Amino acid sequence: MLTMLAFILVIGIIIFVHELGHFLAAKSVGIRVETFSLGYPPKMIGKQVGETEYRVGWIPLGGYVKMAGMIDESMDGGPSITGAPWEFQSKNTWQKLWVICAGVLMNLLLGVVLYTGIAVVKGLPEASGAAVVGGLTPGWPAEAAGLAPGDRIVAIAGMAIENWDDLLEQIHPRAGQEIELVYERGEERHEVLLTPEAHSVEVDGVSQEQGLIGIGPEIVFRRGDVGEVLFSGVYGTTNVIVLVATNVWKLITFKVSVRELGGPLIIAKMSGESARRGLVYLVSFIALISINIGCLNLLPIPALDGGQALIIICEGVARRQMPLRVRIALQQVGMVLILGLIVLIIVNDVQRVVDFGWLKNLF
Repeated sequence: MLTMLAFILVIGIIIFVHELGHFLAAKSVGIRVETFSLGYPPKMIGKQVGETEYRVGWIPLGGYVKMAGMIDESMDGGPSITGAPWEFQSKNTWQKLWVICAGVLMNLLLGVVLYTGIAVVKGLPEASGAAVVGGLTPGWPAEAAGLAPGDRIVAIAGMAIENWDDLLEQIHPRAGQEIELVYERGEERHEVLLTPEAHSVEVDGVSQEQGLIGIGPEIVFRRGDVGEVLFSGVYGTTNVIVLVATNVWKLITFKVSVRELGGPLIIAKMSGESARRGLVYLVSFIALISINIGCLNLLPIPALDGGQALIIICEGVARRQMPLRVRIALQQVGMVLILGLIVLIIVNDVQRVVDFGWLKNLF
């Protein structure tokens, strides 16, 4: 139940903030908003307030703001373009771009605000340096072997481990080699066998193959001044943006398999784990996913914000609007691509559930 509630909270906040960005930007330039929806049609519930219907859809894979005279991802009846001043198509290029990109900007701003808030309340995060598991990557050897956050690693392949650097020195060179790992959980000592996976890692600008087991260091917090706290929020958000861009590029260049993509079940599992670890971890996870979703929305796929922004820029350069039937066709192609990607991601999720027995831990 905690996992489900945490998942709903995480996704609900992120979708709401994204669509609120579009909504407020549209209002700021005088565009009439017909629908503000969390979730896609068919409609579950809705209420008309003024010129806008606020609704919740049955398909919880996103949301949309339907504006007058605009083709959007809802494909909800199609646009009626009359040339009225409150329609999307009546606005200039910069106003359109502002409205289209506002959702992404709100997701990134949410990341900055949440990371800054964590720094204010909890302090600035730093790696403790201890050989303690701080986090786990789903589906990687450490999780499959039963390790959990808080476990202290005391030996690897017969070598005593005193700190995090010792741990890395023993794991990185052993890609593909089965090793014995000894860890302490409370007063109990456990031994497991696992095999570090070979992954290409950038070290000082040079790509190197290293063995990885999917664990992160223990994080501790210290108090910082106002400048450090504000910088922490921006720096944390920027780091996630760079990470997302790097991973997308690796997918495009086939350096990473699409089989590694995760979706709703991954997010649900990690939402539950974050909630169990405490409010700070849950808030940090919300920031992480918000920035991810914001960045991915910039991909040049017609049904996404990035694709629509590209069309607007092309129309601005050509000084004429794209024919309506072409825009509708592009939107439909984009939706097909996204639905195909969603199916692939769900298949990956289900496979992980089967492979690693996650279902019993989800609910």
